[in-house]
Amino acid sequence: MSADAIAQFAPAKINLYLHVTGRQEDGYHELDSLVVFADVGDWVRARPAARTALKITGPHASGLDCGRDNLVMRAANALVSRIGGAETAALELEKNLPVASGIGGGSADAAAAIKALARLWKVRPNLHDLSGLALDLGADVPVCLGGRPSYMSGVGEKLELAVGLPALPAILVNPGVGVSTPQVFKARSGEFSRVGRLDDVPGDAKGMAGVLAARRNDLTDIAITLTPVIADVLSLLERTQGCLLARMSGSGATCFGLFGSEAEARAAATALRAKRTSWWVAPTILQGSCD
Repeated sequence: MSADAIAQFAPAKINLYLHVTGRQEDGYHELDSLVVFADVGDWVRARPAARTALKITGPHASGLDCGRDNLVMRAANALVSRIGGAETAALELEKNLPVASGIGGGSADAAAAIKALARLWKVRPNLHDLSGLALDLGADVPVCLGGRPSYMSGVGEKLELAVGLPALPAILVNPGVGVSTPQVFKARSGEFSRVGRLDDVPGDAKGMAGVLAARRNDLTDIAITLTPVIADVLSLLERTQGCLLARMSGSGATCFGLFGSEAEARAAATALRAKRTSWWVAPTILQGSCD
């Protein structure tokens, strides 16, 4: 894409914990989750053009639709409708994250498209309800639009900044399979969980692993039933030297491991890649509250 393109990073979204706290009359589940963002992700680029079109590149571009149903295109069309204009743009999505993997790739892409196009078209956010537009696109899009560590509740529309979180060295691991979020929620049954917000926030990864161990991802067992390889990912992470906590993110299949240092995370990623050459493995730093 040309030099005049506006580039917007779309970081992977990680649920450090995810509790299902209830179910609304319309069937949507209510959640309580602590969400942070990684330093790995996709890129969305936008530049002026006579008509709006999307091109998808990157290692995970195969099989993705560039048409109106793509979340990036839906975001572009929704923004045009919201501002009451007729703006157009050429869009490029560099797809580096696995698809349908529990790390909000599509939602992050939609949020990045809104940000890039708002800059390109000089949209004034205070004059337009971009958060409402984001929720119409998907439950995870509002938190991705905010892009900061947050507690997420309701169906995703209620956000509160998470204060005092340290940056967390980690690795992300996906076994190369997609998981349907609606299918996971549809299969869920049983009791609901309490809200799990942190009263005291530790200052390092070891302390965070300790408090997070008292919380969970309520979707893990269901996701494993539907996609058993997730259990293998978690087991391998738990046995990896230096891993403080292993957990599934979102509805899977991506799992993450927390480590005490960047060096330990990088070493763990190298070791896991050697053991599972077909899996996607990425060392990362999960954003802290002051990053």
